[in-house]
Amino acid sequence: MAETTGATGTGLPKGFRSAEQGWPGLHRIPHPPHRLPLLGDVLGADRRRPVQDSMRFARELGPIFRRRAFGKEFVFVWGAGLVADLADESRFAKHVGLGVANLRPVAGDGLFTAYNHEPNWQLAHDVLAPGFSREAMEGYHGMMLAVAGRLTDHWDHELAAGRTVDVPGDMTRLTLETIARTGFGHDFGSFERDRPHPFVTAMVGTLGYAQRLNSVPGPLAPLLLRAAGRRNAADMAYLDRTVDGLVAARRRSGGGEGDLLDRMLATAHPRTGRRLSAENVRKQVITFLVAGHETTSGALSFALHYLARHPETAARARAEVDRVWGDDPRPGYDRIAKLRYVRRVLDESLRLWPTAPAFAREALRDTVLAGEHPMRRGAWALVLTPMLHRAPEVWGEDADRFDPDRFTAAAVRARPPHTFKPFGTGARACIGRQFALHEATLVLGLLLRRYELHADPGYRLTVSERLTLMPEGLRLRLERRPRRPEGVRGTARPATTSPQPADDSSQRPSVTRCPVHGAAD
Repeated sequence: MAETTGATGTGLPKGFRSAEQGWPGLHRIPHPPHRLPLLGDVLGADRRRPVQDSMRFARELGPIFRRRAFGKEFVFVWGAGLVADLADESRFAKHVGLGVANLRPVAGDGLFTAYNHEPNWQLAHDVLAPGFSREAMEGYHGMMLAVAGRLTDHWDHELAAGRTVDVPGDMTRLTLETIARTGFGHDFGSFERDRPHPFVTAMVGTLGYAQRLNSVPGPLAPLLLRAAGRRNAADMAYLDRTVDGLVAARRRSGGGEGDLLDRMLATAHPRTGRRLSAENVRKQVITFLVAGHETTSGALSFALHYLARHPETAARARAEVDRVWGDDPRPGYDRIAKLRYVRRVLDESLRLWPTAPAFAREALRDTVLAGEHPMRRGAWALVLTPMLHRAPEVWGEDADRFDPDRFTAAAVRARPPHTFKPFGTGARACIGRQFALHEATLVLGLLLRRYELHADPGYRLTVSERLTLMPEGLRLRLERRPRRPEGVRGTARPATTSPQPADDSSQRPSVTRCPVHGAAD
């Protein structure tokens, strides 16, 4: 495997290879026009929205293309056949690319940011995997319901006051409290605050700083980002202090109820007997608190956006909730998976806007990608997930349209493997994906049952980027659904309607559209 550990004097991960070093046939891969000497493909580039910027080039250049910035060349891949080949675990592995490596000062060798050879990744994965078993998930379910109740109390208050609700902000509060309570027995009190918890502010700061590092020449970063670097150092120190306090409280208490933190502190590896070090426990807790809520909050926010924009879809999902849950105020764990159409809504939202929008793969040995593109050992490519999820040969010429029925059981069986990758791929795919999907499906079901969701007619979807994706400025008007008479169960039949086009201003009409992840762990 290519060496990718440590850091060089330039701030790049040791072993970082610009594409010309690892792709012998690089000249055959297209790049944007008007490339400038030294600077590269910077004309017209959008540094604030690099993912959407790359999506624009993908539509113009095709399923594999390259971009160059400040002497660094990157290869992007989104064609279904190419990505399927990169998913071959015998030839490729996760590559910790620059965006992820920039988070190592705060997350270290946590599950998301660890290099493949670092032993703490496998140790932590094996120790923590039982924390996402069915038995463990059933234990989390009651706490998920309790946190969701705090959200609906907050939304009821906003509705009574005649205010719209801040969807991304409230979903962030919800998911932070959920992972903090279920994983670490901690309550941030997010819904009792007028402003985001300082932990969220610090987290957003570190994610934004990591992204900004990719947009400036490495040697100039200390000069150009001096003030931002000081703020980032303060943000990292706050995250460390918060987690250290949380761990110290748990040690003083003598243990919790077998949650993730208990496993980190007390569980030895079943074969080797090794335990996580105190430093690695801190990094793992930060990883879970950040990744465990940031991506799920984005997924819920996009789903609520599409439900509000497509009332016929919302009616169909709501009818399913009424039919499956009836008036049960606390639907049991097993009943969440029965919301099959609600889950389709979530999957379709993740298809259009996977909140972890890219993952990188590196060659374990010299190989040829899809029989066409030679790659040397250590060469890597970045999979642009939103474009993979729009590949017309897989999803059809209407791939930009929002249509949850793309995820019927028959449709899923008919698609080739490795074409839907919102949680990454392979051994380094997201360890908490079932946790996130259960939480998100539960919350959507509860909100649909309680409220009618009304979109602002003037709102156009704007996607903000901070390594993850989030709808920016999304607010919804709520209407409380009337209570049904005692004992009456929902029997409404799902409406059958044709899918509507997504109102996505960054997407082109299908007639002009060129064929088209949080980070996996």
